[in-house]
Amino acid sequence: MIVGLLLAAGGFGAGVFGSLLGLGGGILIVPLLTVGFGVPFREAVGVSLVCVIVTSSAAAGVYLERHTANLRLGMLLEVFTASGALLGGLVAFLLPERVLAGLFAALLAYTAFSMLRRSRAPVAPPSPPAAADGPGAAGDAGRDPGVSSGSLADDVAGPGYRPRRLGAGAGGSLGAGVLSALLGVGGGIVKVPLMHLVMGVPLKVATATSNLMIGVTAAASAVVYLLRGGIDPYVVGPTAVGVFAGALVGSRLATRIDVRILRLLFVGVLALTAAQMALRALG
Repeated sequence: MIVGLLLAAGGFGAGVFGSLLGLGGGILIVPLLTVGFGVPFREAVGVSLVCVIVTSSAAAGVYLERHTANLRLGMLLEVFTASGALLGGLVAFLLPERVLAGLFAALLAYTAFSMLRRSRAPVAPPSPPAAADGPGAAGDAGRDPGVSSGSLADDVAGPGYRPRRLGAGAGGSLGAGVLSALLGVGGGIVKVPLMHLVMGVPLKVATATSNLMIGVTAAASAVVYLLRGGIDPYVVGPTAVGVFAGALVGSRLATRIDVRILRLLFVGVLALTAAQMALRALG
């Protein structure tokens, strides 16, 4: 009973954090179960994937209602992410657990460094729009040279921004799907920095869009874990209940938190978790 309550409490905290940052909570659930409760890494990944689905289901409706998420961009990238998740689910059972823990730690450390570097970079003032001197000038005014010039970029654009480097986004989403299945993080740990740092999507839009995508990604690989007996119902039950409640709270707090605080919170938790998983990988 006490263990169940502790699992639910830990799931609640992971759900709040996961919905705030679009990570699905898996970034905390896996270390919570392996370090705090002694659950084998691969089983913790299976439980985490189920909790990621719960987080996405609870938070996605709120973000869509508030028009924060970019649904078209999310569905475009999810085609590649789901494909990677199916592949990763098959590979996960072939790798030793210490290798998976090491990959988890390396991924967290790199992502934390990238986000911290971005937070310290000076923000350039916006350029004034160019005057329309010709028939096509208005459409090209202020266009970022790194932005795709095709109609697809226009189709997935949002208010005040247009995603760039769609090819890199597709490749990164494929990798995010593989990592989701291997590490149980739902892919949000990759997709949020990918959309924000590489594709130029605002952070809050990236986190909201990631929340839409991670449920589909996790479901694709969770099926593989379920068929192979990698999901413990006695662990996933209370944890998923806590995650669901936390995700509802976190998704309603997301629009009230300053983006700089959100980024620093992201970096701090990632760095701490990376150190814990590195110690586990080293035995």
